[in-house]
Amino acid sequence: MTSAPGLLAVIDMQRVFADPASPWATPRFADAAAGVRRLLPAFGDRVAFTRFLAPGQPTGAWRAYYARWPFALQPPDAELWELADEFAGHMGHVLDATTFGKWTPELAERVGPEGRLVLAGVSTDCCVLSTALAAADAGTEVLVVADACAGVDNASHARTLHVLDLYRPLIRVTTVDDLLAGARP
Repeated sequence: MTSAPGLLAVIDMQRVFADPASPWATPRFADAAAGVRRLLPAFGDRVAFTRFLAPGQPTGAWRAYYARWPFALQPPDAELWELADEFAGHMGHVLDATTFGKWTPELAERVGPEGRLVLAGVSTDCCVLSTALAAADAGTEVLVVADACAGVDNASHARTLHVLDLYRPLIRVTTVDDLLAGARP
């Protein structure tokens, strides 16, 4: 097996986005999960899963956000915040954040100052986008794996990928096949 360069950050592949009955269900979650499963072996231990969590006490504009989504005001150990069952075994390195963007100091440290961040997960038009832009602003090379991500709907996913591709060369949109074909030993 070859090894893909960089760190794979798998964004928010959690039950709250996987469950079709959830108000935050991502319709193509299973498609994104299939892409993530294909990527995992190429990255070995260079994988970080992230989880979106509600804050203990929302502040600022987050108060209005959680007024709209009160079901989400649950503690970090609530079932809805768990990684989807198929990824529960990959809990080796999980980064939690109460923000859409997951470009935290801990993730930045894992990537390193000259590293590459490869993004997959959900949702393309929210947390993936927010993470990609912050990482690119920090000077990190970012690859977004289109077929290992899913948006709130197909149109939002496609529009977001188009916008992200406008940030070349800081951010590049790629596919699982293209990324794996470029992997090196």
